Amino acid sequence: MDEHGRRLKRVLGVDPGTTRVGYAVLEGAKNHSVVASGVFTERGTNPAHQLFLLHKRLRGVIRRTKPEAIAIEKLFFSKNVKTALAVAEARGIILLTAEMSNLRVYEYTPQEIKIALTSRGNADKKQVAAMIRLLLHLSRLPKLDDETDAMAIALTALVSQPI
Repeated sequence: MDEHGRRLKRVLGVDPGTTRVGYAVLEGAKNHSVVASGVFTERGTNPAHQLFLLHKRLRGVIRRTKPEAIAIEKLFFSKNVKTALAVAEARGIILLTAEMSNLRVYEYTPQEIKIALTSRGNADKKQVAAMIRLLLHLSRLPKLDDETDAMAIALTALVSQPI
């Protein structure tokens, strides 16, 4: 719910990654639809430039689609410290961009996303993807998992709101 107790109608889901960042803007209280989705794959000239490009692309999506909130996956423990740090940096830019855009942030663990979409915390990626396809009435899923994951994150924010 937003700060006025209303159900969210449009959410930007973001799947942070090291080389690709998936995004999906979904809307709808009961029947959900995709407003925009994709994957940022631009390479910066250095790590700081890469993060700047992420901020710039994300701001563009926010300006075009005007979401009410951003939903993002919570960090989970990773044995690969280098990967975990890169994802944490991307998350930091996403959270900063949300704050600069005056958007509320919703964070979900992978298990919370699985439960929200399949009612099973141990569901696999294929089961989650099948529910995304069904709930969003997609003829086919996106090519990259990053985009599908962003849809799952945004959809979790929409369906997890109390009525």
